[in-house]
Amino acid sequence: MLAWALLSAVLWSLVGVESQRSSLFSKKGLVYGTVGQPVKIYVKLNENSPVLICMDLSRANKETVDPAYLWIGPNENTLTGNSQINITDSGKLVVKDFTELSSGLYTCTLSYKTIKAETQEETTVKKRYDFMLFVNPFAPGWKSVCNSTADCEDTTNYNILKARDRIEEFFRSQAYILYHRFNKTIPAMHFVDHSFQVVRVDNCRPGFGKNEGLHSNCASCCVVCSPGTFSADIDVTCQVCVSVHTYGARSCP
Repeated sequence: MLAWALLSAVLWSLVGVESQRSSLFSKKGLVYGTVGQPVKIYVKLNENSPVLICMDLSRANKETVDPAYLWIGPNENTLTGNSQINITDSGKLVVKDFTELSSGLYTCTLSYKTIKAETQEETTVKKRYDFMLFVNPFAPGWKSVCNSTADCEDTTNYNILKARDRIEEFFRSQAYILYHRFNKTIPAMHFVDHSFQVVRVDNCRPGFGKNEGLHSNCASCCVVCSPGTFSADIDVTCQVCVSVHTYGARSCP
């Protein structure tokens, strides 16, 4: 039981480490669109998405005349503000309390006017920006380990090895106590030094998997299974199932 508890700690800590390192959050939590290319974003489970900006960085540095914004969600429905969706007047979108079912394609169309200096003629320009949002899980307590003052991976590995040493010391001390203090009236316990090992466990929780081809910039992340796939157990990949039409499926109907 002690060994299993330690392996569980390794699993969830390492999943959290890789996910945190591979997410596409900018320092200010802002993500700009890219014309003609979807921007992939990996959001922590049950947390808010970064702020999605309905324009590219180049356009943001220029004057935009009479801008208008139209956001379309994963179900191809027009998004409006509610308890989970926050859209500002300047076209910024935040998805709150992100879950598996929040994953998918978020599209924004920016409309604005250009004015020719010579003729004052107005022309309406439209640009489309696509954001692919995926969710990945984090272990409880990851915030206390992954902070700005320490390297998360080094800290996690150090803590796991420290736990291993303490468990090893516990067994060693029990063997000593049983042999020297109980007058050999009970069976002896023998412990071989350095026989207790820590093994890296690579898996994902049900409904999540790893896909280097689809998530090349987050290859080691456990990412929610896309429609058409599922993961029923703690495997590392999502299996094909054409009857699945939602994100995060844990079975194949």
